[in-house]
Amino acid sequence: MTKLNDLHDNPGARKSRVRVGRGIGSGVGKTAGRGQKGQTSRSGVAIKGFEGGQMPLHMRLPKRGFNNIFRKDYSELNLGTLQAMVDAGRLDATALIDAQALVDAGVLTHVRDGVRLLAKGSLTAKVTISVAGASAAAKAAVEAAGGTVVLPAPKPAPLSRDEQKVARAVAREAKAAALKAAK
Repeated sequence: MTKLNDLHDNPGARKSRVRVGRGIGSGVGKTAGRGQKGQTSRSGVAIKGFEGGQMPLHMRLPKRGFNNIFRKDYSELNLGTLQAMVDAGRLDATALIDAQALVDAGVLTHVRDGVRLLAKGSLTAKVTISVAGASAAAKAAVEAAGGTVVLPAPKPAPLSRDEQKVARAVAREAKAAALKAAK
């Protein structure tokens, strides 16, 4: 049995740092292991991917896909987690459950761009939940349990060019009529 006063690291587990530039007897004096002159003997050099002017590997490899900077980042909530929180009494099934209620109950740490409800797990409680998005299976499961899923209203479809022209013409006429009435 090991005692507390007998605890120690394995041999070689802790290695002291090499103090460079401390005389010729140390073996790493004078140039401190950096060689002679040149760019890398100086401080402030970071040539991570540089290959002497040859096209670096990370630039030679093919690229694929792109990073959409406008992508929404939703916090995910599974039905099983929701049911567990209702069973534990941390969420009130009779009240409207929204993003703020989920954060207050400690189910989510932050909301990001909204909450998306997913169908992993099962739900038996009758809940009314307001979320930014829900999978079809999750919505069906909530409605099968007698609850409702409140989703934001969809954005209206953009106007066609002809509709935009008509809208601008109507706005011009309204503006002209307002100026005429003001005189």
